[in-house]
Amino acid sequence: MRIGIISDTHDQIERTRLAVRTLVEQGAEALIHCGDLTTPDVVYECGVLPCHIVFGNNDYDETGIREAMTAIRGVCLEKGGEITLGGKRIAVTHGDSGKQIRRLSAAKPDYLLFGHTHVPSDAREGSTRFINPGAIHRAQNWTVALLDLDTDLLRFVKIR
Repeated sequence: MRIGIISDTHDQIERTRLAVRTLVEQGAEALIHCGDLTTPDVVYECGVLPCHIVFGNNDYDETGIREAMTAIRGVCLEKGGEITLGGKRIAVTHGDSGKQIRRLSAAKPDYLLFGHTHVPSDAREGSTRFINPGAIHRAQNWTVALLDLDTDLLRFVKIR
């Protein structure tokens, strides 16, 4: 199973549409958004795939974003949560709260996905792989990530 990972879209609707389309074209079967959507319109762009979303520190319209998630049948993971996809435990948070990162990493998931820094990264700590897809707003390069859960292969994808 391949999952698309996106974060820090900051109401960039057209760029989000392009990013999601790119991930779909590259085989993504589900999408995880690591927060800072900032507008419900971004949620609708993500809804072309089964979608899991967390709130970021700039997601002030939680009511509108929740309504959009309900409309696309997305899963709201609040400020941080864990899901299982392709037999892998995946924790997701925005990355602005050390408390959330500590709480989620203590459960030793296979992956911990986060955003916030607008910088792509990939690191392992013990049995957990920490992945930040980067951002498609306020970043030197706009990036998302594609993770193959069967092979553990991660690719950062530039969005132009």
